[in-house]
Amino acid sequence: MMKTLFLQPPSFDGFDGGAGSRYQAKREIKSFWFPTWLAQPAALIPGSTLIDAPPARIGMEPVIAAAKQHELCIIHTSTPSFASDVKVAAALKEANPKLIIGMVGAKVAVQPTESLEQGAPIDFVARNEFDFTIKEVAEGRDWATIDGISYRNAEGKLVHNKDRAMLHNMDELPFVSTVYKQLRIEDYFIGYLMHPYVSIYTGRGCKSRCTFCLWPQTVGGHTYRVRSPEHVAAEIRQIMNDFPQVKEIFFDDDTFTDNLPRAEAIAKELGKLGVTWSCNAKANVPRATLEVLKANGLRLLLVGYESGNQQILHNIKKGMLIETAKKFTKDCHELGIKIHGTFILGLPGETRETIQETIKFAKEINPHTLQVSLAAPYPGTFLYKQAVENGWLDAEHAELIDDHGVQIAPLHYPHLSHTEIFQSVEVFYKSFYLRAPKIASIVSEMIRSPQMMKRRLREGVEFFQFLRERHKVAA
Repeated sequence: MMKTLFLQPPSFDGFDGGAGSRYQAKREIKSFWFPTWLAQPAALIPGSTLIDAPPARIGMEPVIAAAKQHELCIIHTSTPSFASDVKVAAALKEANPKLIIGMVGAKVAVQPTESLEQGAPIDFVARNEFDFTIKEVAEGRDWATIDGISYRNAEGKLVHNKDRAMLHNMDELPFVSTVYKQLRIEDYFIGYLMHPYVSIYTGRGCKSRCTFCLWPQTVGGHTYRVRSPEHVAAEIRQIMNDFPQVKEIFFDDDTFTDNLPRAEAIAKELGKLGVTWSCNAKANVPRATLEVLKANGLRLLLVGYESGNQQILHNIKKGMLIETAKKFTKDCHELGIKIHGTFILGLPGETRETIQETIKFAKEINPHTLQVSLAAPYPGTFLYKQAVENGWLDAEHAELIDDHGVQIAPLHYPHLSHTEIFQSVEVFYKSFYLRAPKIASIVSEMIRSPQMMKRRLREGVEFFQFLRERHKVAA
């Protein structure tokens, strides 16, 4: 087995490129997801090393030192960070010319040829679901026999092997949390989760067909492939043993509630363990299921509402009705389940009027916290194809972030400019949070908990710094 380094490279300060994030960018408050997509293949390779540079604030010097001690380096990349990651790969190659460098992630999964052509230091890329692909590379197998990789052969010609079959027995994968022991879990922070937290996947794939969503269209697929409740509970027990300081578990499955009987079964296992947990959910979970989840430790649901306009939801194939979402949210409020709601501005069909409609909708349903993102047409998604074909996006200038890692508005429409869409994010945040009832709720929360007061004050400072950075982008 080759001595293998798994690397989330240094990039922009505060840049969250981790596999859990839908949008690789700097956030309104500093946030870092666990590098689960790197930790999973690392768990398959005994003695491997995982370095997650951004949250640990690790610069190039220690990364280069580590590269000199390894034979194989696997870099997780993304469309926004790719150019920066190639520079990192070049520096590692210069320090250790014998180092084999492979890249993984949605970017290289859908653009293997372009990635290899633009990244001279890259020896290969692993497409779609890459866990066992990387294991076979590390075992030293002949690359011609490894499904799911693209590489340069001895003559310098690009070779694309056949796709790797998707994994269906998810219990075959070892626990990622064993690799987390190489990390300092306190470095990982999400504003709406209790700290410290740990996130894992209990399944991959999502049956929904949202046109903008990156992972199901590039890596995970549209079949929800799951681990057994017993397997999940066993890893939770190990997490509790290895990280007794953890206050919350987050299940980062695209939609944990896609399989309601299984979600309830896992909840009941967690209830026996006395665990506080949260997960991603669609805004259509029936009240009966919500009651079971809440009774067994559920604290918060991360819900992608996206828009308050029904036609936009139809346009993006969200498969959600506004009235259903309202009832679901009301049920959560009544049951004491907190909601972190996510919204996207600039989706197909967006107008000045629909932006105001979405802001009004958000204030009406009143999630505990929210996040407002700009529509991001990642290569490999239907939204990207649609945007290029309709002239909403110039494919030659399709940057998703600025030079500092701040998300920009790449889409534009004849009736709605880049600038208007970009500026609407700040309007949305201020309209939602600078309301007397919301301010009173936040102040009450801070008064009840000195820890929460410290946390919210820090987040407030970060939020206004975020707005200042956006003003620089707009200028």
